[in-house]
Amino acid sequence: MSTATKFSSWVIMALFLLTTIPSVQSQGDIYPWDIEIEFENDDSSDPFDISEDGKATITFTVSNNGFLSMDLEFEYEGPFQGTYTGPSDASIPANSNESFQLEVTKIKVLDFPAKTQEDFLITAKVISLQGTPQISPSSKDAEGKLIIPIVYSLDLEIADPVGPMNAGTAVPLRVSVINIGNIEDRVGDIDISDNCPLLTPNNGLDSLMTKNLNPGQTAQADLELTASESHPKRTCKVEISIASNGAMNTGASSSLSSAEVQVTIDPTLSDNTDTVDSVDDTTTTTEVVGSSLPSSGLVSIILCVLSALVFTRRNNVQ
Repeated sequence: MSTATKFSSWVIMALFLLTTIPSVQSQGDIYPWDIEIEFENDDSSDPFDISEDGKATITFTVSNNGFLSMDLEFEYEGPFQGTYTGPSDASIPANSNESFQLEVTKIKVLDFPAKTQEDFLITAKVISLQGTPQISPSSKDAEGKLIIPIVYSLDLEIADPVGPMNAGTAVPLRVSVINIGNIEDRVGDIDISDNCPLLTPNNGLDSLMTKNLNPGQTAQADLELTASESHPKRTCKVEISIASNGAMNTGASSSLSSAEVQVTIDPTLSDNTDTVDSVDDTTTTTEVVGSSLPSSGLVSIILCVLSALVFTRRNNVQ
């Protein structure tokens, strides 16, 4: 190859590069690339589930179908006041694709009704091609939906008794059930236990199993405890457990809630009265006996005076 031919080849290559650079700077909108979210079963209408602790993971892929490398920047937007964290930028070689993950955290699922759906958005922007900054960067969006999970959760509170109860009597306990989940629910099962075999509960809490509660609502009922007349003086621990009807039917977690209270049982009122009367009778008898007899000090004084009189009379006779 002659020197002239070589020179001509270099000139042609230089002109090609000079004409190519401007086109690279302005071809962002026509350059073949794409961004897609990886949906389960490839169904873009299927929302991503948020866990009960407010988290979700979303995978997305950027495809570079051209002959130039790409430099990109990412932005994320999402609902439910959550935190959305993913890569801020990336470089994709020519004719390749790469996958990334968007991490969703800090969503307070109990602040939102169950099954609520909202859109999230991932934006990718091409800032350079083959290292050449883009005058008008190309950008593409990928969007999907997040869904708030169903949370069945009931809270239980037992009011303390006003004071001790006597054997042979009954005492009511006010029981409150609060729906702290994010969907309508009611009590599905109740269990009552205590460590005093002579203490009997009634079925006063059964009414709780017929009351539907919206999130935040409360239902109350009275549990009556009856102590046998032969019940000894004792402090009994009473425990109540309830199960969420919704969780029982769906197999969801967080279905049980329990609370306990202490109940003090004193002897019967008749036993207390007999004891007081017995003490009073003994005291009265003691006072009567003490008032009808002379004290030992008075008897001693009288004997001393009589002895002195006898001794004096004898002296006078002599």
